[in-house]
Amino acid sequence: MTNEEATVGAGRRTPRQGVGGSPVGSWLTIALAVVAVVIGFLILNNITDDGDASGSDLAATETGTGDADTAGGGTGPDISVDVPVTESTTTTTVAARVTTGASVLVANANTVGGSAGIMTKTLEAAGYTVVDPVDASGPNVAASIVYYDEAQAAAEDVANSVAQDLGGLDVLVLPTPPPTTSGDIGDAGVLVLLGDDEAGKTLEELSEAAEETTAAPDPSDGDTPATAPADATTDTTGADE
Repeated sequence: MTNEEATVGAGRRTPRQGVGGSPVGSWLTIALAVVAVVIGFLILNNITDDGDASGSDLAATETGTGDADTAGGGTGPDISVDVPVTESTTTTTVAARVTTGASVLVANANTVGGSAGIMTKTLEAAGYTVVDPVDASGPNVAASIVYYDEAQAAAEDVANSVAQDLGGLDVLVLPTPPPTTSGDIGDAGVLVLLGDDEAGKTLEELSEAAEETTAAPDPSDGDTPATAPADATTDTTGADE
């Protein structure tokens, strides 16, 4: 064989299939690398999912939510607080009793002669400043009324005290003219129009009647009560003056 033939044969020789440099070894290496990357990715992803699940469970535990709030998930921590119940009390303020600062005039407006004079003495004994009693103008009344003169500063307080002592009467502003035979009340600041319900009774009796809430009876026939005898002409034992 000539050198030329040897050279041509050498050019056609099949490359050596070595382990490190053969095509089969290269593809195998690449495949193993890809498998390793995939396995690593799966492991990393699994670790990440476990970490998120643990963090969610921890957050649910700290906030008291999660499985504890679902059916069959158990009960959460008891965070209820007992709030003490405060009992409210009602305080009733009673106005101070005022007996001075305005004089009291009693006018007879009932069928009991001399009752205005008796009431005047009763109120005087109770600490009030009184003036001589008079007769009321117009028809008699069944229920007593207490009036006060707005022009006198203490008159309203005294009127309220008188009304309370007489069992809780209505208190009104003194009309013009006042319901007395003379049409005035002089220097007095309070006028007691004494009706049938208060005539001839003591303060104790009136107070007990108020507690029992017993109303004074009206005339059964509905007629206007007869006018009481004038206080100035009644017997001195029961006269108002």
